[in-house]
This record gives sequence, C-alpha cells and structure tokens, in this order.
Amino acid sequence: MKQPGRRALYVFGWFVGLCLGLPIAVILVRSILDGSLATAATNPVVLDALTLSLETTAISLLICVVAGLPLGYLLARRRFRGQSLLEVVVDLPIVLPPSVAGLALLLTLGREGLLGKPLSAFGIEIPFTTAAVVIAQAFVSAPFFIRSARVGFAGVDRHLEDAARVDGATESQLFRSITIPLASSALAAGLVMCWARALGEFGATIMFAGNVQGKTQTLPLVVYSLFEGGGLDSSVAAASILVLAAFGVLFAVRVLRWGSVLDLRGLG
Repeated sequence: MKQPGRRALYVFGWFVGLCLGLPIAVILVRSILDGSLATAATNPVVLDALTLSLETTAISLLICVVAGLPLGYLLARRRFRGQSLLEVVVDLPIVLPPSVAGLALLLTLGREGLLGKPLSAFGIEIPFTTAAVVIAQAFVSAPFFIRSARVGFAGVDRHLEDAARVDGATESQLFRSITIPLASSALAAGLVMCWARALGEFGATIMFAGNVQGKTQTLPLVVYSLFEGGGLDSSVAAASILVLAAFGVLFAVRVLRWGSVLDLRGLG
C-alpha cells in the first residue's frame, strides 16, 4: 500500500474511533466537571449496585467458562447430527432482544413457569432474587465465550497435539498444556466479551430479576432508575462508574496482551 493510502486508512481508523469514543467521553467529562462522579463514588446505592454487579458477573462468568469450554471444544472438534441446530440455539441469545430473553427466562423459571412450578414444590424460588441476576447474565453472555472458544479450538494445530501424544502426554495433560495455551488468545477475548456483556446486561435482568436495591439492582439498573426519576446528573455519574469499571478491565487485558491471561502451561 502506498504511503498516502496508508495515511488515509489511519485517518479513517481514528475517525471511526472518535465516533465511537466521543459519546463515552462526554459522559465522563460531564460527570467530572460537575462533581457528580465524586458524589456517586460515595453513594451507597451506587456502591451496592457496583458490588452486586461485580459479584454476579464473576459468578456468571465462571458458569459460562465451565459450560462453554467443553461445548466450544465439542463444536470445534466433532461433527455430529444436529450440530447446525445446536450452533443456532447457542447463538440465539445474541440476537434476541434482552426483554425477550428475560421473558423467556420468566416463563421457564418463574413461579408459574415450565420449571418454576416443580422448583416451587421444593421451596426453590428463583425469580427476583440474586440468583436470577446471575442466570440472566449467564444466559445472554455465554454465547460470546462459546463462540470464541469454538474459534480458538478450531485454530489449534492438530499436529502439535499429535506430537504431544507421541511423547506420552495424556489427554488431560494435552488439553491443559497444549490445547488451552494455543487457543488462549481467543479464549481470553471470549472471557472479556462475556464479562462485558454480563456487566452491561439490563433488559433480561429487570424482566426476570427485578430492580431491588442490594438484591437485584445492578449498576445498569441504577442508571436507568436515576434517569427515570429525573436525576440526570446522578444518572450520568452512575453511568461513568460503569464506564470506568468496564474500561479498566478492557485496558488491563490489553496490557496483558490477551493470550497471557489464560496461559496455563505452567500448570502442566
């Protein structure tokens, strides 16, 4: 590519970045200039919501990894009847409106839902609890990790795995010391996207878990509640806290250069 063309591409790239980053910068700058960010940082409602968001997203991320790793490996390495249908089902929560996802969970696990009635007979109530927040987050965010895991495992060189088998590695050692490290970049990207989607989840959460402070009110719900109540400055400040939390994690992962996040070769 000639130099003028390369410069034009750089300019275009920064222009697109500016278009994406400007609205976020406006939120941060406004909350800093009017002092509302400092106030929000000491607001018990915001702090409770931030704590709940971090706790529930950590649990939902763990669930997504435990379920997503074997499923991603299966979809990447095996060919079986009904695979295309399974892939569509796994990807479906990505394209569903969040409110529809919440309604689906409510009809399935609600008190009068398909599985809700049997669970209620055992005294298990899921809707409008913290567990419902975790389930809603995991439901909408799991596909992002599963897709990344599938791509990562599919890109691993099979010859390296075969060489490890020849050297006497067991399947568990092979998976832990060869497959996972080689797919680590895709897995790390999937982890971040999964966590980010869970952190920003709103529609499914409010439909299935409600908006109860200290119990189901995550940070996105606080932003909505403050805005609905007419507190624009407070809403902007709470949104800034959410932006800073997400930016901090994404930036930290970039500094770690993705792959090193999941480099498990030392555990072999």
